[in-house]
Amino acid sequence: MIILASQSPRRQELLKYITTDFEIRVSDVDETLPDGISPSDAVLYLSSIKAKPFANGDDIVIGADTVVALDGKILGKPKTTEEARQMLRFLSGREHSVFTGVTIANAEKSTSFAVETRVKFFDLTDDEIERYIATGEPMDKAGAYGIQGYGSLLVESITGDYFNVVGLPVSTLARKLISFS
Repeated sequence: MIILASQSPRRQELLKYITTDFEIRVSDVDETLPDGISPSDAVLYLSSIKAKPFANGDDIVIGADTVVALDGKILGKPKTTEEARQMLRFLSGREHSVFTGVTIANAEKSTSFAVETRVKFFDLTDDEIERYIATGEPMDKAGAYGIQGYGSLLVESITGDYFNVVGLPVSTLARKLISFS
């Protein structure tokens, strides 16, 4: 049995490309990051602590976390519309990184990996930012945007795995699952 340690509907949908035989389990973990941690190390750390509570048997557990980073700064999920506005202005016209960390574990072993995708935004006008914020989409997304929704209108280019930006690097995960078994 595969356990996805994530309540993200996007990750659940993406995992179905690999298997439909999985269940969702989520525990309340403290996602506070150590000071000075790099974005790639942050997603490895977070994916690991999400998987760990369920890695106590033969079941294969998948934990994942995604962050958006620019200039070494991790942009989390905005708590207010003003935070979303600031993040989108920060990303406007610039290329940033999206990192997803994945941990695959059971009681006997564990492996983690991180995938980076580069995303470049168009130069955004204040009106474009306000219209996007009005959709409500930025409020539950790392970096205040979802590439799979209205946020796609902000993206000029992408280098790397599109699904990684959505929240799960499907092709890399599929290969890692084969070698994990």
